[in-house]
Amino acid sequence: MGAFIFKPLLYCYILLGQMLPLKPASKMLHPIHVSTSNIEYNAKDNKFEVICTVFTDDFEAALVKQYHAKTDLNKAEMHTAMDALIKEYIATNLKLSADNAPVRLSYLGFEINREATDIYLESDKLPQVKKVDVDASLLYNLFEDQINIVHIIVNGVRKSEKVNYPEKRVEQLF
Repeated sequence: MGAFIFKPLLYCYILLGQMLPLKPASKMLHPIHVSTSNIEYNAKDNKFEVICTVFTDDFEAALVKQYHAKTDLNKAEMHTAMDALIKEYIATNLKLSADNAPVRLSYLGFEINREATDIYLESDKLPQVKKVDVDASLLYNLFEDQINIVHIIVNGVRKSEKVNYPEKRVEQLF
């Protein structure tokens, strides 16, 4: 009985495999280019807490393209060098302002989460905010079809926006 079911499936896989165009492995893993930035105002600490998530292989390629440096986010011995590159890259490609005043984001570090890299940032203390502006251009130096999804949370209210290359500006009122 099992051979009766699995044999046609095998033929389908073989036929589909012959008809599909060959693509690099990275393209097959994630054919869309997307990142997310979660920006939350922590009213208890009066700080913004930010987590940017990008596909690790795409992020390494963007770092190589921008800084012409060897990158490997998975190697522990390169962690310090990667911290320096990531800190500079994020400072260039993610800008935040609250109530029309620039917000300085401090880089806290990064970690690999399966196929993605999570980058952690936080702001200095700020008074309660009513307006948040974000300029997000993560991976724009690599892909012209890049999508950046920005989630902003203030006082438990979440507002999200999708930003397609070349646009990068998100404005939200709370």
